[in-house]
Amino acid sequence: MFSFKVSTTLLLACSIIRAVDSTKKVTTCYNGDNVQRLSCDTGVIQVHSALYGRKDNETCSEEIPPNQLADTTCSLAGTTALVKTGCDGKRECELNPNTVRTSDPCRGISKYLQTIYSCFPAIHFATCEGSLANLQCDQGLQIRVYGADYGRRDTTTCIYKRPDAQVQNVLCSAPSPKVAERCNGKNNCIITASNSVFGDPCPGTYKYLEVAYICEYPTTNPEESLHPLIRQYKYRCVCSHSPHQPGSPAVMFSFKVSTMLLLACSIIRAVDSTKKVTTCYNGDNVQRLSCDTGVIQVHSALYGRKDNETCSEGRPPRQLADTTCSLAGTTALLKRRCDGKRECELNPNTVRTSDPCRGISKYLQTIYSCFPAIHFATCEGSLANLQCDQGLQIRVYGADYGRRDTTTCIYKRPAAQVQNVLCSAPSPKVAERCNGKNNCTISATNSVFGDPCVGTYKYLEVAYICQYA
Repeated sequence: MFSFKVSTTLLLACSIIRAVDSTKKVTTCYNGDNVQRLSCDTGVIQVHSALYGRKDNETCSEEIPPNQLADTTCSLAGTTALVKTGCDGKRECELNPNTVRTSDPCRGISKYLQTIYSCFPAIHFATCEGSLANLQCDQGLQIRVYGADYGRRDTTTCIYKRPDAQVQNVLCSAPSPKVAERCNGKNNCIITASNSVFGDPCPGTYKYLEVAYICEYPTTNPEESLHPLIRQYKYRCVCSHSPHQPGSPAVMFSFKVSTMLLLACSIIRAVDSTKKVTTCYNGDNVQRLSCDTGVIQVHSALYGRKDNETCSEGRPPRQLADTTCSLAGTTALLKRRCDGKRECELNPNTVRTSDPCRGISKYLQTIYSCFPAIHFATCEGSLANLQCDQGLQIRVYGADYGRRDTTTCIYKRPAAQVQNVLCSAPSPKVAERCNGKNNCTISATNSVFGDPCVGTYKYLEVAYICQYA
């Protein structure tokens, strides 16, 4: 275990950029059924090249007769562009060689799909249908969209209180150029995640907009445009942040080396930048906050109206007239629900404890950042252990007990015990017991936290940092 000031962390981060951008090669032999999977633990996929055909007589040659390996100059034109369209900007991408096999480039030859890609540290987020996607960069930088898809490709994103029928179709997501067309080259940009903008790839399915982008300095050098990673970090290896107040002096943190390497690159671009999510109120829309790395820290939240332009489409002027409308306590409620989590979804009805301005069209707008914290889950019946280096003390960011997904703590558990994903509840008990200590152990049990969902197998989710007193 080592201790670093944030500035030292950034120096290390700059030195590992080459490792972050290292390339991966995936080869899938063609038999009609095989699936190629590209994935990034951190960052998003950037496809460099893709080949469908054959370039040697050894790859995918097992049990193949020599006459089917003879042509080593066989390739299908357009394969790279097709794989880039399907995968660039995503954290995971699966495709079958049949997807790219628009024709047969060499009849009688045994072919394969080979993709070379890297994981690029881009800003990645999903915006639920009916909400506004907000892309923004620091002053002097401009947006460059890596990829954008509208639709649905999983059953875990933007599902809060949605009926199963609206989230089961995971084959309807389609790439769209509209975000790039509208936002590239701008310092900030807002676009609505709606069918009216992107069309409806799957009627009856509740959809979301998935976007990956970077903030870069403007350039007229075409060679630099080929190396966005160098451009992004060439000028920006400075940062300071405090968990109490954005922009305040640097704080000392302690990370395990493995945690350091995971978070270092994201610290440069994320720790001192904020994200803004706006969700128009119609009773059904879902607001989603998420962090690729680190955990959510809510800075402010507004339920009401502060201007006459946001969420104004189709609204009469009288419903936009009051621009000083806000519900007290919204920020505190969002912080309780979302601080310390990697993902947080909620409906504006969750915060609508009363109507702050009757007759006025309202929206929920949240400003947050992703803060590098130690994050883990402990299954029910086990002990959660929080510990810091000597001289450092624990500060809990957030803790929830219950269940909010069907993938955590499920080993050999019957389906009935892991299906209730709406039972997780924030708890102050971990903070009360552990804050200010150098190490702390707490049992993930109903006897400590109560039972938010009888019959469901639960887990304790904790996010904390180690800081100097």
